[in-house]
Amino acid sequence: MIPQDLKAELLDVAQEAARRAGALLRDGRPADLAVAATKSSPIDVVTEMDIAAEKLITGILAERRPADGLLGEEGADSPGTSGVRWVVDPLDGTVNYLYGLPSWGVSIAAEYRGETVVGVVAAPMRGETYHAVLGGGAWSGTARLACRPDAPLDRALIATGFGYLQTRRAHQAEVAARIIPVVRDIRRGGSAALDLCDVAAGRLDGYWERGLNPWDLAAGELIAREAGALTGGRPSEPASGELALAATPAVFAPLQLLLDEAGAWHD
Repeated sequence: MIPQDLKAELLDVAQEAARRAGALLRDGRPADLAVAATKSSPIDVVTEMDIAAEKLITGILAERRPADGLLGEEGADSPGTSGVRWVVDPLDGTVNYLYGLPSWGVSIAAEYRGETVVGVVAAPMRGETYHAVLGGGAWSGTARLACRPDAPLDRALIATGFGYLQTRRAHQAEVAARIIPVVRDIRRGGSAALDLCDVAAGRLDGYWERGLNPWDLAAGELIAREAGALTGGRPSEPASGELALAATPAVFAPLQLLLDEAGAWHD
């Protein structure tokens, strides 16, 4: 059992780090990034911003929680000695960021003895920051989040994502083609963290994706779950790189079964 004061401290640290990294990414992005850049390519600039945001976050964590472990998208990986490990995605939605689309965010989660206990996702271009503490509900600012009221699968709006590998994308398109006739519609937002938060906020009935990393998933999954959504992977398995799924209770089981039958968990 994690002490309440430690939960509060971890939330405060995560919120500060996400806020400052989000501001760095928002204010540091060149206005013409999608069409021209001062470096060899726009991708180089995005990579630099990604690394700079992670460096800012890891600096804050090192200053305020020096004994904690860390797993970050840009290569940070240390075990720590406190029982706390941070799981950090400094820029989730990189392609959206490159093109000037607003759906990107900073995702920071804290695990205690292997269990995610705090999640924060900052979406600067939306002007929103989502957070959850294990057992304490999910929030956007001071507004408590709740997933949508239960509706049948044929009236469900579902989001998904596609990987970068061509063979994986082709199979993911086949899976989506199996799902779209039996749901209201499908969306592709481009940020796993924000898709999970949109399930929490009642903007989506469900979301699935294959190929997510722990830093894509950790904060958003906790936020979705604390808002009343169910989360998992294949039947009877947790969310993982094979398959991650979050949905309202009525949508979760039938969508999970359809995804499993469609082979959404393999390429």
